[in-house]
Amino acid sequence: MQVDSFTQTLAATQEKAFEINMDKGVYGTFAEIGAGQETANWFFRSSGASGTVAKTISAYDMTVSDTLYGQARRYVSEERLKQMMDYEYSQLINRLGEQRGQNTCFFSFCNTVKAKGYRDNGPWSAWIGVRFQLRPGLPASDFVMHVRLLVPDHDVQMRILGVLGVNLLYALFYKRDRMEEFVKCVGDNVDREFYEIDFMRFSGHGFSMFDNRILALELVRAGLSEATLLCPDGTVAQPADFLYKRPIVLMRGSFRPLCDIHLEMMDSVRHKFLESIPAEQQERVVDICEISLSNLLRGEQVDLLEFLDRVEALAAEGKTVMVTSIGRFHRITKLLSQYTKEPVAIALSIGLLNEIFKDKWADTPGGILATMGQIFVNKTKFYVTPWINRSTGEFVTAGTYKAPDKYHYLYRHLRENGCIVEVPYFNQKLLFQTPRDIIRMIKAGDEKWQEYVPASAVRMVEHIKEEEK
Repeated sequence: MQVDSFTQTLAATQEKAFEINMDKGVYGTFAEIGAGQETANWFFRSSGASGTVAKTISAYDMTVSDTLYGQARRYVSEERLKQMMDYEYSQLINRLGEQRGQNTCFFSFCNTVKAKGYRDNGPWSAWIGVRFQLRPGLPASDFVMHVRLLVPDHDVQMRILGVLGVNLLYALFYKRDRMEEFVKCVGDNVDREFYEIDFMRFSGHGFSMFDNRILALELVRAGLSEATLLCPDGTVAQPADFLYKRPIVLMRGSFRPLCDIHLEMMDSVRHKFLESIPAEQQERVVDICEISLSNLLRGEQVDLLEFLDRVEALAAEGKTVMVTSIGRFHRITKLLSQYTKEPVAIALSIGLLNEIFKDKWADTPGGILATMGQIFVNKTKFYVTPWINRSTGEFVTAGTYKAPDKYHYLYRHLRENGCIVEVPYFNQKLLFQTPRDIIRMIKAGDEKWQEYVPASAVRMVEHIKEEEK
């Protein structure tokens, strides 16, 4: 962090810590493991820490930690974080609940961290959680988030964790009624290049009807994360945990509306993909539909109801949704390579393949060669489905596709080395209508759209109809 930036961060963070210290209705404990007691430190360095801090603890020794919180499979995990929150909050309530419970919102702030160590090349991350009361005397609510630490400097990592911790407590106490403001507050005054928050979740009292998928979307919109994962069961997942050692079939698109051709393409790609991986891996394959933020925005806003209808339509078909701020393919494959080392199949139509081979890489260092090298990292491949040229009636496959002349040998190299896989022909009728054609049908009142859209996407169709009114 530069000196001016750090001075600004110091002042803003101390001001937040001071405001919390002066709030007589907030009181709690801090348990921080793995980097230092950086969040608690901010409250001690500000005046009036006795108004906020009941106890701080840092149980570094594994035996001591297990004695307090119980055993865990991994020490930097949500499982361990929950054990810490359970223990610390129950201790707080048992000791102080009767004495000051009528006028105090109790909280327990906990984190478990893997920070930069000696000869440690990462990755580094933290699980951070707060168990808190919305009002005195109420049952507890929980907030949990996962942070990836991107800079290989222990001191900077500790500083980041401390500022994020103060930001989080301030946001929970004073900003939780507006999710957009809440998320931005959590990331205040910390350079985005130093960290990423790839998971947030509210649960417990007062949040039974809260939709964490909206919170996940706000994470990407605020620039705190490149991507978030929404599961078919309606929950939000932490990408590294969810995708660990899992093969992936991924399709990019707006899915507005979700069409039968999308499902046919993914089914065909999955079938072809399964032929190339061992039987023991096949049950672990996850289907992901990736939607970039640019495909959700209407101007500068996102229609949240339309967004949820899109997600639920895909969920009804068993698809996991990934919302990203990513534009180009090589960044998608780089992202996925952080989460899994297993094979990745990216489903493409001939039309999208053609876009990739157009002259639009002038602003990319190394041009198309460097870009292709980044796309096909590890075990990533393009699985290309057929296309029909409606003008000529020509049926085009990955095998018959003709790349632009200057990329002829590059395309041939990729095909012969298995980076681009031809997916066999499927339902030809669907190839004659693109999603844009289907949208035109819907807006024109042509009921023929029903032949191309699954029942799960009917609510999405209603949103498109509303646009014409």
